[in-house]
Amino acid sequence: MDYRTLLATLVCLSIAGAAPETYKDAKPQRYDLKARASAIDPAAKEHPEISFVFGDAAKPQDQERACVDTRVPDQGKLVIWLMGHNQGLFEHVSGYGLHAIQVHYANGWFSKLYSGKPPEDDLFLSKIRLEAATGEDSSKEVAIPKPDSIMGRSLEFVKWLDKENPQGRWQQFLTKDGKDLQWDKVILAGISHGSTTAARMAKQVKVDRVVMFSGPRDQYEAWQALPSATPANRYFGFTHVLDDGWSGDHYCRSWQMLKLQDYGPVVNVENTPFPYGNSRRLVTDADVKKDPKRAHGAVVPGGSAPKDGAGKYSHEEVWKYLFTHPVEETGKAVPADPDCRMDQRK
Repeated sequence: MDYRTLLATLVCLSIAGAAPETYKDAKPQRYDLKARASAIDPAAKEHPEISFVFGDAAKPQDQERACVDTRVPDQGKLVIWLMGHNQGLFEHVSGYGLHAIQVHYANGWFSKLYSGKPPEDDLFLSKIRLEAATGEDSSKEVAIPKPDSIMGRSLEFVKWLDKENPQGRWQQFLTKDGKDLQWDKVILAGISHGSTTAARMAKQVKVDRVVMFSGPRDQYEAWQALPSATPANRYFGFTHVLDDGWSGDHYCRSWQMLKLQDYGPVVNVENTPFPYGNSRRLVTDADVKKDPKRAHGAVVPGGSAPKDGAGKYSHEEVWKYLFTHPVEETGKAVPADPDCRMDQRK
């Protein structure tokens, strides 16, 4: 066993309450798989009115990706990533013993349906996000059926993966009749628009946890305060303080409406060591050249993510915490921040 595999195994074994299982794979390795949604499911359709299209063979827009590492004990959790593919992130979460998929879903509708002044309906975006997530008729603004929703495309992708990559044990995420995913084994994660949709979806569908990078936003909406199928201690957020969603009080507003203050204060990971007081609200002020756009993407693996002097990502422990920290371990409740502007319509 090489050093990296040993380290990943120790990380997995450190996750409280986990019962890791080994894979039956003659050649243990990390599998990176991909397939087009339109090729997987004949029922999948385009919705050009909201920029939800397949593209073509030269420039496919409906490519979906998956990752699993059979060298690492299986934690029995499936990460569904709701944004463009991030190979670095997939390599990290697969190293924790998690499965990961990125699905093609309707996320380009802002310019088509929403601009200018906020609509009077404070659940306007909520209804659109919910329909995109579940395929249920929630909004009069869009018509997204189940095969084109996050839930529908995730199901078909996992069914395809089960056949294509049996070494990866994807079947464990399907119900016995194969007609749905076992959502209590799912970690919804995303950045920006994707983190907002992940949080909205988790209000409706009970999942294992939600990992919210640079979000949620929807600063004129009220859905963040709705009853939640997913308990509040299972929501984890991480953002940069120079991100305009943070400086504009959009993220702190959502976090407080989600009641994350019940599980600890806002913690700066640069001056508070792991496990960050077991808080659900993590921020960083790492150097991003004073660039808010760079700050927005700096919280996930990639070109703008800060690194230490040895070239290693500075937030390795933060990412591990977000995806694997035992949900029962929480920080102490604190009062809501009176300086966070909760009414963004004024």
